[in-house]
Amino acid sequence: MRLPIGLLVASVAGGLLSAAAALLAMPAASMQFGLVMLLALLGYVLLDRGPRRMRWAVAAGVVLLAVVAARRLLWHQEQVVDVGWVTYGPAAAETSNLGPWRESIDRQWLAALGVALGVVCLAVGVVALPSRGRRRGVATAAVALLLLAWFGLDSTREFVDYPLPDLLGTVWPALLATLVSIGALALSGGRADRRWLLPVGLFLLSLTTADAYSDLAGVWSGWWEMAHPDQSAFLVLGMAVSTSRDDSLEVSSAVETAVALAGAGLAAVGALRSSREATDRPDVPLTGHEDPDKTPPA
Repeated sequence: MRLPIGLLVASVAGGLLSAAAALLAMPAASMQFGLVMLLALLGYVLLDRGPRRMRWAVAAGVVLLAVVAARRLLWHQEQVVDVGWVTYGPAAAETSNLGPWRESIDRQWLAALGVALGVVCLAVGVVALPSRGRRRGVATAAVALLLLAWFGLDSTREFVDYPLPDLLGTVWPALLATLVSIGALALSGGRADRRWLLPVGLFLLSLTTADAYSDLAGVWSGWWEMAHPDQSAFLVLGMAVSTSRDDSLEVSSAVETAVALAGAGLAAVGALRSSREATDRPDVPLTGHEDPDKTPPA
C-alpha cells in the first residue's frame, strides 16, 4: 500500500474511531482520534501533486483545524469541575459562576476563531481550483442560498432579546466561519470533482460551523442573563432562569463529531480530486454544456 493511500485509510479510521468514542461518552478519546484523523489527512494533502497554491491553502486549513482540536483536547484535560450550591449574593455568584462561565466563552471564542481561519483557507483552496462550467454550480448555489436563509432565520432569534453589539462582539468568529463555508459551498459546484466530494464536504462544514455559532451564542446568552439579573426572571434569589422559549434541537455528540470530521475530510479530498481531474484532462473545456464524464472524440 502506498503511503498516501495508507494515510487516507488512517484518516478514515481515525474519524470512525472518534465518532465511536463520542457515542460511548469518551470525550478525551474522541478528541484524540479526531486529532489523529486530521494529522493523517494533513499528510495525505501534503503528499499530493496538485497545484501548489491550492494544496498549501487546503493544508493550512487542515492545520488550523488540527490546532483547534489539540487545544480543545488540552482544555478538556485541564478542566476541573467544581460542583456545589450557588451562594446567595451577587458577589458570591460572580465568583462561583460567572468567572468559569466567562472563561468557557473565551475558550469557545478562540476555538471559533481558529475554525474560521481554517475555513477561510479551505475557501481559498476552492477558489484556486479551475472552473469547470457555470451550470454545474447552479445546484450548489441554490443549496447555499437555502442554507443561508435557514441560518439567517434561525440566528435572528438570538438578536431579539440581547444587545446586538455585545452579541456580535462575541460570536463574530463563528458567524464568519458559517458565512465563509456557505459561500465556498456556493462556488464549489463549478469546481466539483466527478463524485462531488467537495460540495458534500463543504455542506457538512456549513452545518458544523452553524452549530458552533448556535452553541457559542447560547452559552453567551446564558452568561449575559446571569451577569444582568435585572433583565432576567428569577426562580430563587441569586439564581437566574432563562426566559427564552426557543427549543433547540439537541444532536448526539457522536453525530456532531462525525459531521465535523467528515466535512473537513471530504472537502480536502474533494479539492485534491478536482484539481487532479482538471490536470489530467486539460484538453477538455467544461463550459457547462459538455459532460465531464465523457471523453472527447479523437
